[in-house]
Amino acid sequence: MQIYLDYSATTPTRSEVISLVQSTLAQQWGNPSSLHEWGQRAATVIETARSHVANLINASPESIVFTSGGTEADNMAIMGVARLYCQPQHMIISTVEHSAISEPVRMLELWGWQITRLSVDAKGRINPQELAAAIQENTVLISIIYGQSEIGTLQPIAELGKVARKHQVLFHTDAVQAAGRIPIDVETLCVDLLSLSSHKIYGTQGAGGLYIRPGVELVPLLLGGGQEMRSRSGTQAVAVIAGFGKAAELAIQDMVTETPRLMELRDRLFSQLVDIPGLIPTGDLSQRLPHHVSFCLVNADGDSINGRNIVRQMNQAGIGISAGSACSSGKLSPSPILLAMGYSEKAALAGIRMTLGRETTKEDIDWTAIAFRQVLGRLGKYEKR
Repeated sequence: MQIYLDYSATTPTRSEVISLVQSTLAQQWGNPSSLHEWGQRAATVIETARSHVANLINASPESIVFTSGGTEADNMAIMGVARLYCQPQHMIISTVEHSAISEPVRMLELWGWQITRLSVDAKGRINPQELAAAIQENTVLISIIYGQSEIGTLQPIAELGKVARKHQVLFHTDAVQAAGRIPIDVETLCVDLLSLSSHKIYGTQGAGGLYIRPGVELVPLLLGGGQEMRSRSGTQAVAVIAGFGKAAELAIQDMVTETPRLMELRDRLFSQLVDIPGLIPTGDLSQRLPHHVSFCLVNADGDSINGRNIVRQMNQAGIGISAGSACSSGKLSPSPILLAMGYSEKAALAGIRMTLGRETTKEDIDWTAIAFRQVLGRLGKYEKR
């Protein structure tokens, strides 16, 4: 028996998407910039996909720029704004951003930009009042993640967006984990820029998108032929973009029933694990991604279990999960997200994430809970590192 519970890392490509990608590769393989019939058929495929992706977030199709994925979309938002200015300015992010945001911002900091990193509470949430207090005269962009991939916390994006709009500061959110799982309306959220990824919503890897509110100007990362409305040069990957569009279309259809189903399974798994001694749920349990379960394991003496060891043991049991800690040069590093939330280094080494999806069943949840307890038993509950 195999159970995949790492849907926040990537989702299996839906059969409908695979079929469309295959037919597009076989029949609509033209260059969409070409004026002849072959090119125009490909262009039609792209524009159809653009409409579907726009519908996913209640945006106009012309506001969607296709990218190679969420990372490029995030970089495009950060660096596209930064390159508008000859002199370093001020940006605001949170301490729980994905590395696709924190790394380009760190580079800007080396170039002289002033960066404010907003702290979060113990649940990983930002206080809108603290955002308002952090805005300066030279603040040009605020970027706050919508749904945190490691701990599942949803930020109050609508409130934060209103703060940014009131101060006339551009506002970006990385919605890679949230899109397709919860309803998103870019108008009510007051966002100027929003990042998306195909492979998080059962589309193919290698496609993403950036919503750019009409009237917002960015300097392109890639220069060349001026494709994607002169915002992102390079011949579009027609087939994977088609798959992205199909995945978005299907997500819209399924969300009404799938989101509450996932929430029920999420809460079922939490309830079956919560009595394990030393298990501490991480993130906000109410303002949370519907498919997301996360926790760390720390005993009364403050000792923690190596999260990566649990991942390996669960994999041997046929269950795919993930850990928040990372291994660099042979040394285990604590999760920067958990550290930012006030967890100890030991606890930040013991983060575990289980994320659910379309193929997850109640039986999967029940067996995962049993297998997890068995793994802890084999490890002596709190194996010393």
